[in-house]
Parts: sequence; structure tokens; C-alpha cells
Amino acid sequence: MKARVGDHIVLATVHPDGPTRSGRVVALGDADGGPPYVVRWDDGEVGSLYPGRGAVLSIGDRAPQAEAPPRAVPLDALPGAIAQAMREAPGVAGSAPPVREWSVRIAIVEAGDDTSATVMLISDAPTPLTARGSAHRMAQDPAVPQIGDEVAVARALRHLADRLVDTVG
Repeated sequence: MKARVGDHIVLATVHPDGPTRSGRVVALGDADGGPPYVVRWDDGEVGSLYPGRGAVLSIGDRAPQAEAPPRAVPLDALPGAIAQAMREAPGVAGSAPPVREWSVRIAIVEAGDDTSATVMLISDAPTPLTARGSAHRMAQDPAVPQIGDEVAVARALRHLADRLVDTVG
């Protein structure tokens, strides 16, 4: 898939009843029009995109040429390009606050019928927040390890969310 600044992009889901998302390409990751693309979505959000299955590029629906010329954005400059696109978003007065990224790391350990998950929120806070969750397979449950993983991770994420709320309240 090759794009130019101003191209309309639509993302469809693999499920027939799933939502679609559309927006305009505001910056390119490659001078030849290759990804990643910085996209200003119709809901006002701005983010980087590596189009995959279900992405449709509307070549015939380009924005007027008076908009910003195509420019390549190196991967390490994507956060700055996203912040710039947010500042230029219509309806935003002044400059937008800087973009901050948080990450969640998840470690899963399985031991027999027991699964434990530890999650860590990596943010701009002085210390990372961590939480744990666990799951135990009962004798009558099917032996599907992924179920234990999902339950343990869900519980750990729920505990992490509670800890995050507790830190501000």
C-alpha cells in the first residue's frame, strides 16, 4: 500500500458487525509512500498506522493540494509528528499538550494448574505501578492453558487499574 498526504484511509474489522475507522494521512513514514503513516482520524485522534488486513486507501478522495506537502517521518520521530498533527488539528485552540506514552508489561508464569500474571505500568511517574493476578484450573475445567493466561492477566490488569485510581484519590 502506498499513500500520499491527504489520502483517506478506512480500517475495517474482521468481524462483520465491528466498527470501521476512517481518517486522513497527515505524514508518511517513507518518502515513497510506504508506512508507517501518521493519520488524523475522523474522531480527532492522531496516531501512527501500519495498515494491515482490512485497511482501504481511498486514492480518489485526496485532500486539496494546498495542504502540507508529503514528507517522510523516521520511526524515532513519529511521536513528534503525532504531536505536531494534534496541534494542527481543526478546532484545537493553541498548542496541544505534549504526547506522553505509557506501556504495560505483562509476565505470565504457569506452574501446573496455576497461572500467575504480573503487570507493570511504565509511565512518567517516579515509580512504576505493579499488580498481580492469578488463576487456578479446577479438575473439571478443560486443560486449555490460554484460559488461565487470560484470567490471570485480566485479574492483574483489574488490580492495576484499582491501584492507579488509588494513587490519585
